[in-house]
Amino acid sequence: MKKIVQGKRTPRAGKSEIYRSQVMDRTFQLLDILGSDGGDLGITELAERLGLHKSTTHRLMMVLEHSQYVEKDAVSGKYRLGRRIMQLGLSALSKLDIYEVAKPHLRALVAETGETAHVGIMRDCEVVSLVNVESTQTIRTPSTTGTRHPVHCSSLGKAILAFCTPEAIDQFLNGRDLAKYTRNTITSPAHFRRELESIRQCGYAIDDEEREEGLRCIGAPVRDSSGEVIGAVSIAGPVFRITRDRNTALAESVVRVAHQISASLGFHAPQLREEALA
Repeated sequence: MKKIVQGKRTPRAGKSEIYRSQVMDRTFQLLDILGSDGGDLGITELAERLGLHKSTTHRLMMVLEHSQYVEKDAVSGKYRLGRRIMQLGLSALSKLDIYEVAKPHLRALVAETGETAHVGIMRDCEVVSLVNVESTQTIRTPSTTGTRHPVHCSSLGKAILAFCTPEAIDQFLNGRDLAKYTRNTITSPAHFRRELESIRQCGYAIDDEEREEGLRCIGAPVRDSSGEVIGAVSIAGPVFRITRDRNTALAESVVRVAHQISASLGFHAPQLREEALA
């Protein structure tokens, strides 16, 4: 008797597991449709998209609405993503860390350009190096993690500051001595403002032997999910490899990786401004 009973129960358990999986799949599909469509959708439209009966779709949407994963418009009766989805999304984004997400992108940038790649942020009017991946070249820039550099002669610093508010730029320059490190260092506030405007136009910054003779760097801004510039990514190498005739091609790589890191942090950008790099 036991064998017969067990034989009956096993397929029932299997059907139950399959049914639960189908319900979850359909639920996620409904959320995906609402998230990608861009407008509110009714039960009939959702049912047609999934190939489900309207009654089945309605039951699923009632559960999602009760849990605040979707919201129903009181006038049109159509559905949109609810506040609970937004809360979960923001919670996930808040746990993303630029240090963690940048590393694999920096490795790819090093492999593509052959130069050491960096990510830095601006703190107390200085650039702080957060993470870098060294080039495999014999002559290369060493690890700089944790070090601080002046903003005005750093591609990282200029790439960040260029996309700050005019008020933040004014505050940075107010009474500041732009120290001279090499013959190429920009020490004039008016000249520096023109440099920042140029960076905003093209989307990337160049440290052309401004901090150290023989060293050239190219940097681009990194944004968080709100679109705010929170840091920058750069490559650094000797001028005999990062030559002026390679600047545009290398800048395209740096800008692309900066966009990829930004996307990993939740920023949804329009197409890369490749025309600005041409």
